[in-house]
Amino acid sequence: MMAALVGGGLALSLLAVAAVVRQPAVVAAFAGGLIALGALFAAVMMRPRPAPVAEVEAQDWSVTIAAIEQLGGDDAPAVAIVDRAGRMVCANVAWEQVFGVAVPPSLPLAGGGGDALAAAARVAWRDGRGSVDQLLGAEGEGLVPRRWRASALRSGRGEDYLIWRFDPVVAADPVADMAGQLAGKAGRMLGQAGFAAAIVGTDGRIRACNEGFVQRSGVEPQASLIDVEFVTLFTQDDAGRIFWERDNRQAAALTLYYLPLADPDVEPYPDPQSSPSLMLLVDAGVGMGGGADAGPAAAPHLEALLAQLPLGLAMADRDGRLLFANAAFMRAAGRDGQDPPTYPTDLVVKEDKAALSDAVRRFGQGPATSGDVAVRLSAQPDDPVSLSLAGVRGLGDAAVLLGLTDTTEETRLKRQVAQATKMQAVGQLAGGVAHDFNNVLTAIIGTCDLMLLRHTPGDSDYDDIQQIRASSNRAASLTRQLLAFSRQQTLRPQVLQLPDIVSEISQMLRRLIGEKIKLNVTHDRDLGAVRADPTQLEQVIVNLVVNARDAMQEHSQRHGRDGSGRLNVYTRRVSAQDVRAMRSDILPIADYTALVVEDTGGGIPPDVLGKIWEPFFTTKEQGKGTGLGLSTVYGIVKQSGGFIFAENVATAAGGVQGARFVVYLPVHHGAVEVASPRPREGTATWAGGGDILLVEDEDAVRVVAERALTRAGYNVTCASDGEAGLEAVEHRRDSGMAMFDLIVSDVVMPVLDGPAMARAIRKLEPGLPLIFMSGYAEEQLRKEISLDNMHFMPKPFSVQQIAEKVAGALADAAAQKG
Repeated sequence: MMAALVGGGLALSLLAVAAVVRQPAVVAAFAGGLIALGALFAAVMMRPRPAPVAEVEAQDWSVTIAAIEQLGGDDAPAVAIVDRAGRMVCANVAWEQVFGVAVPPSLPLAGGGGDALAAAARVAWRDGRGSVDQLLGAEGEGLVPRRWRASALRSGRGEDYLIWRFDPVVAADPVADMAGQLAGKAGRMLGQAGFAAAIVGTDGRIRACNEGFVQRSGVEPQASLIDVEFVTLFTQDDAGRIFWERDNRQAAALTLYYLPLADPDVEPYPDPQSSPSLMLLVDAGVGMGGGADAGPAAAPHLEALLAQLPLGLAMADRDGRLLFANAAFMRAAGRDGQDPPTYPTDLVVKEDKAALSDAVRRFGQGPATSGDVAVRLSAQPDDPVSLSLAGVRGLGDAAVLLGLTDTTEETRLKRQVAQATKMQAVGQLAGGVAHDFNNVLTAIIGTCDLMLLRHTPGDSDYDDIQQIRASSNRAASLTRQLLAFSRQQTLRPQVLQLPDIVSEISQMLRRLIGEKIKLNVTHDRDLGAVRADPTQLEQVIVNLVVNARDAMQEHSQRHGRDGSGRLNVYTRRVSAQDVRAMRSDILPIADYTALVVEDTGGGIPPDVLGKIWEPFFTTKEQGKGTGLGLSTVYGIVKQSGGFIFAENVATAAGGVQGARFVVYLPVHHGAVEVASPRPREGTATWAGGGDILLVEDEDAVRVVAERALTRAGYNVTCASDGEAGLEAVEHRRDSGMAMFDLIVSDVVMPVLDGPAMARAIRKLEPGLPLIFMSGYAEEQLRKEISLDNMHFMPKPFSVQQIAEKVAGALADAAAQKG
């Protein structure tokens, strides 16, 4: 039927075109088009249609509902799930109680809440998540206006659902918070500043107040003021001035400031008259703010308050002018005792002026916020400090509160810790280098000694060998300086008097300084004895004197003089009472004998004074100093239990005329007899011969020591490490052979070191004597190794020294057996 109607219509239209046009070609073209359209229509209508798909079985949402119902509590979030068509799938009880069956964006919300939710939904469908921070519920029957924070999350296997979550926003109670502040420190601070503060409700009754308000009102106790009408405590004269009722207008008038305690996040901002208020009362003329009596006279009162605080505080106006600054602020800025500048930017270096000016202007004109800015003070340009800024509001014109803490002591302590850490690391490195270098020098010096036994003076090689040995001894002296700096040098302390040491080397000191420098040596009476190594103490004095001589000669050349000067070396007694009066943080309270070396070399520059003890630091020209002189002095003094300080000597006119080095050595309160030099061990009591086990991991050192002992008449068995040495002892013990008479061993060896080997051997042979060879200090070694009948041989050593040491150890062992 449908096809017949279509065919009839096409035929009628063809006849109409033929009657109007009367051109066969046009009629034929029109007929062809009609036939093509008819064929296309027939093909579409005859296409088979797919069978209808059965509806997907409804999903079970019971598990989802049970999950969202777990989000309970007084402030439970409202959760609902909707599909792409905006239909509700499920929701929790909290959603139904607040919104019923409504779905976003058609929720009962005030303002443009619906539009915001629609935008959040579009973002969530596109990006997976959308949110709205502030939503206000609409007022109406059965509806409670609340604030909400909404979020939408795209979810589901096909991501065809949105999970809406509405979290209630619990508004803070500024009145309760402020009441707690008034009852605490903030209220006391206001009272000390002269402010009487109270919170007054919308009904005009007092809800809270500080102690200052209680004292000025005369109503005791404080609880009696709660619910009292605020205006009943005051009276007013004809001029409109306010007075306390209790004063009967006989006291100073009051200036009243009030601050509405309304939530600033509420839009639109609520009427201040409908909110509680914070009332601040202060005597007229001393307040700050917008009253008729307030003005510049308020600044002295606030300045007097802040001047007593230990914190560095200052205040600047919004234009960047410094209104005032307390003493702590000026002290922290490096301007102690000076008047505050006009602008805070005058306190910083040129490069930081623009940044500080912008920060002051930003905090002064923007909202009441706080922050920090890093600046460099002109008084301390090398150390950036943190300057705190806070916008001040509510007490008159906007201003900026500046805070600066005095970090001079903190910076000094940080530098000291960093310096101590660096010196410790360098000391450990120097000690390790010196120890390894001593092994090399031992081999060189020992080999030279063995070669000199075969070459006599006049031989062509004799002078060359002597030169090698002399250079090696100079290198050994350098390693001793490194060990002294790292406090790992072997010391032979004795109880002695400082004047005796100075007297013994006075002639040598005069030759060192030359004829143009005058040497003055003086001593105090009743000096206490000290315990130190006399040889090392002589090195301390010589190094200080040579350093002073060079400083005076350089100072004379700089000023075109003849190189003359004056060097004072003197000793003095320093009692514990004197130390207590010095108030030193470094020097413990005790009795000391001080050695002072004072010159007229122009002093030490301040930027150099803190670096003079560092190793390899020198102000001398290249090739004229190693930089180890003062660091060696420091190491010897500290290893001896003393202290050393350097300072500049001031003139009467306030200038600097030279440098002064003071060495404090603690007074020895034991026996004061001077120990006599120790005789050479074994040279007169041992006839020679013996069986010796030599344990050394350095091949060159082991070869030299073996040849030296063999030439001395000893039978030497060598081992390359601790394990081999222990095996040699066990082999002799198990085989029934005669045990070794002495063990000579290195300390630091791989796998099994010397002390561990010695302890294992002593379990087998308790009385076997030992000699340890090491480049480290004997005192340190003895602290780590507690063994009887143990001797020490410092490296580097010569062929003669090791032979004498072995002879002495064998002689001591024979004496103990005898």
